[in-house]
Amino acid sequence: MTSTAFSLLFSVFLVAVLTLRFWLASRQIRHVMLHRAAVPPRFAEKISLEAHRKAADYTAAKVRLGMVLIVFNTLILLGFTFFGGLQWLSIQVLKATQGGMTYQLGLIAAFALVSAALDLPFDYYRQFVLEEKFGFNKMTRKLFFTDLIKSTLIGAAIGLPLVWVVLFLMEQAGSLWWLYAWFVWCGFQLLALVLYPTLIAPLFNKFTPLTDEGLRTRIEGLMKRVGFASKGLFVMDGSKRSTHGNAYFSGFGAAKRIVFFDTLLSRLAPEEMEAVLAHELGHFKLKHVVKRVVLLFTVSLGFLALLGYLKTQTWFYVGLGVQPTMFAPNDAMALILFALALPVFTFLLQPLTSISSRKHEFEADAFAAKHTNASDLVAALVKLYEDNASTLTPDPLYSTFYDSHPPAALRIGRLTGA
Repeated sequence: MTSTAFSLLFSVFLVAVLTLRFWLASRQIRHVMLHRAAVPPRFAEKISLEAHRKAADYTAAKVRLGMVLIVFNTLILLGFTFFGGLQWLSIQVLKATQGGMTYQLGLIAAFALVSAALDLPFDYYRQFVLEEKFGFNKMTRKLFFTDLIKSTLIGAAIGLPLVWVVLFLMEQAGSLWWLYAWFVWCGFQLLALVLYPTLIAPLFNKFTPLTDEGLRTRIEGLMKRVGFASKGLFVMDGSKRSTHGNAYFSGFGAAKRIVFFDTLLSRLAPEEMEAVLAHELGHFKLKHVVKRVVLLFTVSLGFLALLGYLKTQTWFYVGLGVQPTMFAPNDAMALILFALALPVFTFLLQPLTSISSRKHEFEADAFAAKHTNASDLVAALVKLYEDNASTLTPDPLYSTFYDSHPPAALRIGRLTGA
């Protein structure tokens, strides 16, 4: 392939994806607002018209912000590629470092910092304007920037050594570097599953043992029935950032722990909490987590193999607006360009991921209904839809592309048999 042909192919995909995403977003806003005036009959006795309208307005506001981000991110992508931004950044880092591994790590760090700085205004707007407007934000500006600093430092402490290993393999391990890098990456992901709950998550939130003895007894009985062993039941202070609620289990192997947002505990009855947890445990018992990890590892192997080929092709660099340097390795540049271009070519595959995820959600719901009362799960879900201002009337096509969970009507219809 020539660089001109690749540039044209990339441009065609970029325009097609941009058009499709705008069309889907427009459909979602139109569909949600069209059904804003009345609560769907299935939920009419459980959710107020005021809450339903709030969910519609919140959904539309998020999608509109997403449309702005689509345009902005597309312009940034073009700026980094065809308009020479990445080429310029490479030259500046090369001047400052004189090449070698320092240049490669410096280029990736500089790209990450520039990207984060460009995203920051939107993250701030989302938290302190959009979430604030709809009554969800509980985060202070001090906490926002503290989280930002912590995330940056942790990302550097963990990410830079991992990137160094990958870059070393790309330079020294020959044509099969991508296979060795895949083993390293898989090992890192598994290690993160073990270490995240106990070492990283507590840096951002406070986790305290569940003290409600009645709820603890109920949950321990559920875990015994389904054969789930956990390192503990914890409550997370999610309310210091948001009023959104959730429950999840994290970790891997002996490090598994169950976590409840304090906002969820304050809203749901004990039997509803049990049903929600049964759903989460269903993901584990039905091996959804393992299946997703295996799929992730399989797909990543294919992508790394593709990168192994592309990094040797001059047309890949030139076609994306970069001239490979003869004075320093191009491995870091290959990683960045691959990360920029891949989402453009894989967006059309997103519905496959969403369909698979929704299938798992239905299965976890069925597991919960088997081991608890289905009506308790329905009651809990309705409260969560209302509290989180989740729309009850998403556009079906938009939902197919984006939503990892089934629409409310379909999900509750399955549980009630209606």
